[in-house]
Amino acid sequence: RGHGQLSIRQTTDNFVIGRDIATTPGKVVFRNALFELLQYSPAGDTAYETPLLIFPPWINKFYILDLQPRNSFVKWATTRGYTVFIVSWVNPDPSLAEKSFEDYMRQGVFAALDAVEKATGQREVNTIGYCIAGTLLGATLAYIAGSGEYRNRIKSATFLAAQIDFSEAGELQYFIDDEQLKSLETQMRASGGVLEGSKMAMTFNMLRANDLIWSFVVNNYLMGKEPVPFDLLYWNSDTTRMPLNLHLFYLRECYRDNALAQARMILDGERLNVARVTTPCFFQAAKEDHIAPAISVYKGAKLMSGPVTYMLAGSGHIAGVINPPAASKYQHWTNDALPATLDEWLAGATEHPGSWWPTWDAWLAARSGDKIPAPKPGDGDLKVLGDAPGTYVLVKAGTMNKPSKKPDN
Repeated sequence: RGHGQLSIRQTTDNFVIGRDIATTPGKVVFRNALFELLQYSPAGDTAYETPLLIFPPWINKFYILDLQPRNSFVKWATTRGYTVFIVSWVNPDPSLAEKSFEDYMRQGVFAALDAVEKATGQREVNTIGYCIAGTLLGATLAYIAGSGEYRNRIKSATFLAAQIDFSEAGELQYFIDDEQLKSLETQMRASGGVLEGSKMAMTFNMLRANDLIWSFVVNNYLMGKEPVPFDLLYWNSDTTRMPLNLHLFYLRECYRDNALAQARMILDGERLNVARVTTPCFFQAAKEDHIAPAISVYKGAKLMSGPVTYMLAGSGHIAGVINPPAASKYQHWTNDALPATLDEWLAGATEHPGSWWPTWDAWLAARSGDKIPAPKPGDGDLKVLGDAPGTYVLVKAGTMNKPSKKPDN
């Protein structure tokens, strides 16, 4: 199956995007070369005045935040009274190989802010950045603070398992040095200027080899057992490609040089200084996160100058985020103070059973304005382009921007 490369089959292929997963009702209201913007239908007659705009990581597809109704963060957020928008990043082909970090700021973050304003009439937006998209969001906030462009457009920023300071970025640092980066660039150029998603997926799987490689070798290959249906592992195997310019910039500037934390990263001629950021920020970290370690997230939170809330969840990079209240799983810790070290923060923290989502909800609700008649997709100046989950999410590994199997609905 792997044609000479290790090919782990982690789950069944029974899921269909738009039928079994990514099913929260909504519409595509904007599209450009880098993303489709989904606006979700309101769950009630009223909603908070300030919209919520979510930037998921482009390393994977957006529907980690909209799996099945029972564990969909997006669906839950609509029931809490938020007008939810989410970016569905394109699965890049070689034509996008030279797209840069700056392009993802301008044609991604800024374009999405403008689209939300046209859809709702609201200039101020609450934002979420997950993982690498949180790094982009932090860099964007620093750019805005320095340049003044798009000032007063981002009302608050939530960072889900996202790093700003990469000085303690965990085991992924072992994959980042000049020799390996040069080898990676050679591979990407040989593939037309993109990194195939399977390469990135294998890197992440290697970080937890017992769980994500050897358990499947034993059960599937040695014992002949069929994988069981598991929405999260289906998402994990639904990989995306990385554009050469963007990906190498991220690895060099963040993992190798830690340039954003040290005020040495430059975007569009602006030297970024995160210490200038005064936007209210909420940092969610996970206790067992091996991709964005809790201490790394904490160090990034400490760089901001505005009001910052840090919260620690149980579990890891994915399950620590996707933990709906109804599941009654894990726990989370809170502490209103932000002392010098994570150990000091933990010493003064209070443990709470279950999901962190309601804690964040209380934080965001206070920054979301009054309740107004709930905006529906198509109400504003953006026409509906199609049904959620859109077309970009359907592009599978091994195809070049051609949607694969469409939902039956």
